[in-house]
Amino acid sequence: MTESTLALQQLLQLGGAATMFPPTSRYYGLATVLLETGAGTKTAYLQRRWVPQPERFDLLQEHTVTQGERLDNITAQYLGDPEQFWRLCDANRALHPRELEQFGRKLRITLPEGVPGMPNA
Repeated sequence: MTESTLALQQLLQLGGAATMFPPTSRYYGLATVLLETGAGTKTAYLQRRWVPQPERFDLLQEHTVTQGERLDNITAQYLGDPEQFWRLCDANRALHPRELEQFGRKLRITLPEGVPGMPNA
């Protein structure tokens, strides 16, 4: 058994991606899938992450980007963690984080998907 095959087996035995990524990761909970070709080559990969529709997030507030403002700083300010920038990308339908750093752009700051807000709060 090769070293890479052994590593692959260990990965799959650990339960896949759910154990590889922390709960704050956009990849948390995605299953690891094994693809085996007819030649016997095995490749592990993460299942596709479907980006949720922004309309499914409850809005907390909006933020207007100022000159030179960076997304990691905005995320740290509102979400308490600069590495959660991907949540702002999801909430604002952005594929690339830099799209959200445009001067004057209004950003939706939202709750995570599935977390309901308080009506009339």
